[in-house]
Amino acid sequence: MVALIVGGLAGGELYARHRADSILTEVGQCVVEDGVSISFGVNPPFLWQHITGHYTNISVTTAGNRVQSADGMTADVTLKDVRLQDSADSKGTIGSLDATLRWKSAGIKDTVAANLPGVGSLVTGVSTDPAAGTVILEAGSNSVTAKPVVTDGDLNLEVLDVIGPLPKDAVQTALNGLTKKLNDNYPLGIHADSVKVTDTGVVGTFSSQNASIPKEDANPCFARI
Repeated sequence: MVALIVGGLAGGELYARHRADSILTEVGQCVVEDGVSISFGVNPPFLWQHITGHYTNISVTTAGNRVQSADGMTADVTLKDVRLQDSADSKGTIGSLDATLRWKSAGIKDTVAANLPGVGSLVTGVSTDPAAGTVILEAGSNSVTAKPVVTDGDLNLEVLDVIGPLPKDAVQTALNGLTKKLNDNYPLGIHADSVKVTDTGVVGTFSSQNASIPKEDANPCFARI
């Protein structure tokens, strides 16, 4: 009898974990527009978390192809104190969300090319200067030097120098349009906290506190939750 009970609980644990993994993978792939892998905290046992709708810790790692419109970006996300409690305007709450986004130089180049018609197609490469904290967009003998900065929770690119015929203000306006598109699309009240330039690209930390999980009419990606 004890063996049957233990076996039943183990089977229930595996089924619940598989079902939750399937649902959250679909949601994550829809949100980031890339493949994702999901893992869950083990305390308390996952079956209990699934029955109560209270998940203590969920980790999400993306495949690294893109995060929405940002090519070459990888996201590592940790969600804590997730409570599924259906209400009139939400499907529950997330106590805290912390994310690290890594954006490769080649991905920055491809994103600029895809999102800034005309100007973007001129960019032939992107390099970084970690000591100066800058990103250099190269276009033959011309270049744009920009500094990634966090302003009021948004990640922006501040143009420091332009070598070539394009006016600095015009370049800044174009980059503002790109970063606004990226910032505005992050769900769950996610905002930027810090950013640094590395040898391979840009790394930003993002977070959100006490976020509401939206209904499907507000964000179709969350329909299956």
